[in-house]
Amino acid sequence: MRFELIERLKTVTEEEKKILSGSDTIDTGLYTKAPEDDFKIDCDMLLEKGKLIDIRPHTRFVHFPEHTHNYIEMIYMLSGTTTHIINKKERIILTEGDLMFLNPNATQEILPAGVNDIAVNFIILPEFFDRTISMIDTENQLRDFLIAAISGKISSQSYLLFNSGNIPPVTNLIENMIWTIFSDKKGTNTLTRTTMGLLFMNLSAFFDGIRSDSSVDYEDTLVFETLKYIENNYKDGTLFEISQILNQPEYSLSRLLKKHTGKNFKELLKERKLQQARYLITETGHTVEQIYQMIGYDNSSFFYRSFKEQYGLSPREYRKTLTRTGQ
Repeated sequence: MRFELIERLKTVTEEEKKILSGSDTIDTGLYTKAPEDDFKIDCDMLLEKGKLIDIRPHTRFVHFPEHTHNYIEMIYMLSGTTTHIINKKERIILTEGDLMFLNPNATQEILPAGVNDIAVNFIILPEFFDRTISMIDTENQLRDFLIAAISGKISSQSYLLFNSGNIPPVTNLIENMIWTIFSDKKGTNTLTRTTMGLLFMNLSAFFDGIRSDSSVDYEDTLVFETLKYIENNYKDGTLFEISQILNQPEYSLSRLLKKHTGKNFKELLKERKLQQARYLITETGHTVEQIYQMIGYDNSSFFYRSFKEQYGLSPREYRKTLTRTGQ
């Protein structure tokens, strides 16, 4: 079933086709009628009238800017990975099988995803949970989170994250629910609510520790801001510049990065450049010469050598392999 879901959701949408054809931003008009400086995704734009729950694949190939929702969002990582920034400070990488609930009060930003990074977004109105929440028969973090979200209270927990990829009962229930919502047949609303209730029961049973908002100390903040700087300035960013921005000595910041990520600034910058190069090779028709210049390299030999060290093939071999496999 997972393979069929991946094939169905991997299809490039009309919105994604526009992005791949040259648009470097999302069309906020598809998500909200509010001004751009107040980007709150509106459930009325995504849900048919009368529906309490629906799903849509996450929009790939573009940076999804910071936003909030007027509904409860549940994100399931079907394949690949996506990187989320919650409340401007906490960086969360979802991997295959992960499940995350987002409180409507949370702000979210999502870094560009590739063709095989398939996340399923559940758009859920609070009233959907009226009956399903009663299936959680013990007080726990999940129940408290849902009650706060349903009641509209400001909660100290912006999100709940379950690393559920190795828990088949959980992933099976989520994927069954996706199929049920896709089918849109009579009686699916009751079936979906029941499945959601069973999901809550399994999450409560299998997870003793649930990741949620934690107090972010000063070191975490410095590391996060540096990683965000690299994400946005991979072409020509420097350790000197980010050190000046954060008012930190270069050696101190580099040592902090090594402590928290296992890599220094130069290694992280190089890794991000090569990730972008791979994306451009995979998703665009730019020549290799154009690509290494676009990511900030002026030495072709160094780029070719670095790319092959990272991915095992030269840039041209990598593109030919994708062509042969039909990707």
